[in-house]
Amino acid sequence: MSRIGRMPIAIPAGVTVEIAENNKVTVKGPKGTLERVLPAEMEIKLEGAEVTVSRPNDLKKMKSLHGLTRTLISNMVIGVTQGYEKKLEVNGVGYRAAKSGNKLTLSLGYSHPVEMTDPEGIETVLEGQNVIIVKGIDKEKVGQFAAEIRDKRRPEPYKGKGIKYADEVIRRKVGKTGKK
Repeated sequence: MSRIGRMPIAIPAGVTVEIAENNKVTVKGPKGTLERVLPAEMEIKLEGAEVTVSRPNDLKKMKSLHGLTRTLISNMVIGVTQGYEKKLEVNGVGYRAAKSGNKLTLSLGYSHPVEMTDPEGIETVLEGQNVIIVKGIDKEKVGQFAAEIRDKRRPEPYKGKGIKYADEVIRRKVGKTGKK
């Protein structure tokens, strides 16, 4: 049995979960509403203040969908209660970030500034000139937008310049040495 799939999802106070046909799950909470169509084979039940997910049989595909379905619902519940955030750091001489309205402007050593607009449901916040915090209720969208920002200038291994996640460790390399 899937250890993750078996665990019930506790629904905190102030959160409502609705399960429509075709396994369309809608989660409403203090921070907003999320909806998602989950695999139709899984059986999702709402029992009191808990959601349980069960699978019809033990085929490999069903086993893998079981844990996934449970985790997706759990992430939706956490999203509408606490929300998600990712921290990015901009490192490098002259590299900086600026915010005006919902536009994020990055100066990353290119001949032009890189402009990015916050997608719907995602908010970027600046701390100083080199820490960007991506916030939102949808874990997938937060992670995706943070990855897109990082892709604008990935950290390089020699000086560590570029945009990295706050918890990311960059493997450093030793530069060239001169002749003796």
